[in-house]
Amino acid sequence: MTTEEFQQLIEKQPSYLNTLPEALRAMWYDKKGDWEQAHEIVQNASDADSAWVHAYLHRKEGDLSNAHFWYRRSGQPEFFKELDQEWEQIVSWLLKKVNKTWTRQN
Repeated sequence: MTTEEFQQLIEKQPSYLNTLPEALRAMWYDKKGDWEQAHEIVQNASDADSAWVHAYLHRKEGDLSNAHFWYRRSGQPEFFKELDQEWEQIVSWLLKKVNKTWTRQN
């Protein structure tokens, strides 16, 4: 699945949404405009991808000190460009991981 295909799904509630990794699900909710749901999904997750999404969400919220903390936890560098560009970068990375897993399983 490409970033463009994922964005097209934003308009629909895909039946397999709950089968996606938490970090990718959170990005889906963020793009739908549901910051609270996105944050709820990643706030207790312990993986690096969720920490990266958590950092992005706090940057979007304007809580930069909290975002710094989560960037460090994720192992990803802080992002200083537009939020839309970071969303695209994170989703692209996560989709590559999902596509690799899907390819190995089939």
